[in-house]
Amino acid sequence: MAVRSTFRAASLLALLATGAMAQATHPETGDPLAENQTFSWRILDEVPTLDPGLIEDVDSGSIARQLFEGLYNQDAQGNIVPGVALDHTLSEDGLTYTFNLRPEARWSNGEPVTANDFVYAWRRAADPATASPYSWYIDLMKVAGAAEVVAGEAAPDTLGVRAVDDHTLEVTLTQPIPYFPQMVTHYTTYPVLQSNIEEHGDAWTQPGNMVSNGAYVLSERVPQERTVVTRNENYWDNANTVLNEVSFLIINDENQGLTRWIAGELDATDVPIGQFPRLKEEYPEEVHAVPNLCTYYYAINVRPDSDPALLDVRVREALNLAIDRDVIVNSILAAGQLPAYTLAHPATAGYEVPEVPIATMTQEERNTRAQELLAEAGFGPEGEPLTFEIIYNTDQAHQQLAVAIGQMWKQTLGVETTLANQEWQTFLDTRREGNFQIARAAWCADYNEASTFLDLMTADNESNDPRYENPEYDALMEESRTAADPQPLYTQAEEMLARDMPILPIYFYAKDFMLDASIKGYAFENAQENWYAKDMYRIAQE
Repeated sequence: MAVRSTFRAASLLALLATGAMAQATHPETGDPLAENQTFSWRILDEVPTLDPGLIEDVDSGSIARQLFEGLYNQDAQGNIVPGVALDHTLSEDGLTYTFNLRPEARWSNGEPVTANDFVYAWRRAADPATASPYSWYIDLMKVAGAAEVVAGEAAPDTLGVRAVDDHTLEVTLTQPIPYFPQMVTHYTTYPVLQSNIEEHGDAWTQPGNMVSNGAYVLSERVPQERTVVTRNENYWDNANTVLNEVSFLIINDENQGLTRWIAGELDATDVPIGQFPRLKEEYPEEVHAVPNLCTYYYAINVRPDSDPALLDVRVREALNLAIDRDVIVNSILAAGQLPAYTLAHPATAGYEVPEVPIATMTQEERNTRAQELLAEAGFGPEGEPLTFEIIYNTDQAHQQLAVAIGQMWKQTLGVETTLANQEWQTFLDTRREGNFQIARAAWCADYNEASTFLDLMTADNESNDPRYENPEYDALMEESRTAADPQPLYTQAEEMLARDMPILPIYFYAKDFMLDASIKGYAFENAQENWYAKDMYRIAQE
């Protein structure tokens, strides 16, 4: 018997926005609505692309989430809710998902959104000709034929996704993935309109060209300044969307972002590094710190042609031990972050962080062992001197952390460091191409399950910037996909990373930010920090 997954339709759908606006109150909460229904959000850098098939970073994904809609969305708690798909059925063997698409879904040009739009988008993302940095994600979902398509060994039309009819999408997997429905909230799986891309080519993502199917359309994009999206009148739930305009303003300096927030020029901005305690006292209702499924780490280049010293695991372990994470999270960041000695975030659903040896040591013990290891490797005060370059994308917090960690390495190990900051797209290219020794990195969950972190270090993952390759590790992760209880395998994988150290985990994120008190509906409890402007609104204030 097929298993049918359904969702309760939100009561908001039964209410008309026209009635809400006539009453000047929100149709669901009853909050008085402000006449100004705009929202401004500060981002750090110019986003490299708004093409869902090419996106690989958080800020691009945040904008794309407003412009496009996948099969499912997430609610304020991170649970999946209907998007273009109303529900799905699952075959008895767990290999075939059949999604039932809502007939009222429309592109911004008025054309219906069909199952073929998903087929085209998924084939395009997997096709090597697209050069998607997230093509591996289609394979990670275990879509039939994905491995061969991504490798260039099979044509894209062999991918296991087909349109049964305009409103029925069938996806065939090679093995059951219990969290598969969570995975289709990700931007790589968003539909794109084939005719739009064929008409405009690479320029299809420009204002005036882009056709999208989300609650908003792209209305303005000024490089290095802002991206603006406005209401999509053809969105199926436009009647219940309240915010009319969302602006993503590029501000490279966190302190400047704070200054502009205080001046009322921004609705939301990150708390500058180290200022959370002070700002929480000054703005108790507007400063927030919430769990965020992201892990901050340093990637070590372990390619065969890398720095010979970094290819010595004793050197990598010494560097790892000499980082005083308690100082970083308590004295430098000071906003609810947690020390990280492993990769997967502890707030990940159903996951237990394993206790690795470094986590039980005092910092004094870590430093002593680090000095011993470096000496054993022939480096340090009594051996060959070491100098490493740390690269990071331009940001005050990344710079301060690099300075602090460099000082820790200097004081404990005698290791010198040089720092190099790069513009975001250049930085991504540098990491991907392996032109670095040590690089700042972070990973945010693509879905709420530990494999989203641990798959990062498999050999064929395009985002494995250290280029760590361990067949035993890959086998563990492959086995975990069908395990009744994957936790023991995840524990082994984490222990393996803690032994081989292609990365140096530093801290687990907490999202700390300033949000104007008039903005309501933000998804504070969504641990992936996936927010949808269509669910937000501005209240009138006295």
